[in-house]
Amino acid sequence: MRKRLRHALLLAALALLSACKEEVSRNIAPQEMTPDTLGHYCQMNLLEHPGPKAQVFLDGYPAPLFFSQVRDVIAYTRAPEQVAPILAVYVNDMGAAGATWDQPGKGNWIAAEAAFYVVGSAREGGMGAPEAVPFSSRERADAFALAEGGHVLALSDIADDMVLAPVETGEGREADDEDFRDRLHTLSHPAGG
Repeated sequence: MRKRLRHALLLAALALLSACKEEVSRNIAPQEMTPDTLGHYCQMNLLEHPGPKAQVFLDGYPAPLFFSQVRDVIAYTRAPEQVAPILAVYVNDMGAAGATWDQPGKGNWIAAEAAFYVVGSAREGGMGAPEAVPFSSRERADAFALAEGGHVLALSDIADDMVLAPVETGEGREADDEDFRDRLHTLSHPAGG
């Protein structure tokens, strides 16, 4: 009898514990930028900078991290210093109706992995670095590349050095480039690989 009673109490306690632990569903739908939205790296107001933007939702964080440039979010997702697993990444669709370079749009967020990117164009992003310009349509990406230069790639085809390379110009650039290549090789091939 005691054994049954202990078993019944244990089951009741487990049932209470499971009832207490409520599964919290997390909304990871893209959020719109406001005048208070700051870039993750630059901590500057994003609405004051031209070009497409991006946002990342991290596990355990209540709000997304926003980025001044799409190039920056691609670099962020590839960095080894991640603080939490990435749940979703969104970028502005620069081919959406109403999207311009100065006003990249509202309500035109698309999943980063579904976008077509124009890299190597004449356009610079919000922080003055080369930009990976996202489009939901291959045709619109091709038209942008024809007008602005560059070529169209899927996210998985964008090489690390396209988003992680230094953008400084002038004297000493060759030494900086060599140092960058060495650091990139170390990140890509840990433990002497």
